[in-house]
Amino acid sequence: MAKVAVKPGEGFETALRRFKKLTMESGILKEARAHEHYEKPSDRRRREAAARLRKIAKARRQQESRDSR
Repeated sequence: MAKVAVKPGEGFETALRRFKKLTMESGILKEARAHEHYEKPSDRRRREAAARLRKIAKARRQQESRDSR
């Protein structure tokens, strides 16, 4: 559970911004979205495999751009 202590004299907007940043960094929202709907194991494997392929392709593109310099 993410907690943000409001500092004396700190505005609500600032505290809310810090809270949102903390939840994004900790992955709470990502996990909540993942649990919103049931995902079949085969769909999960397919999604994870596609993510792996995207990651490999991105690394190759970055390597090629470094090599071309």
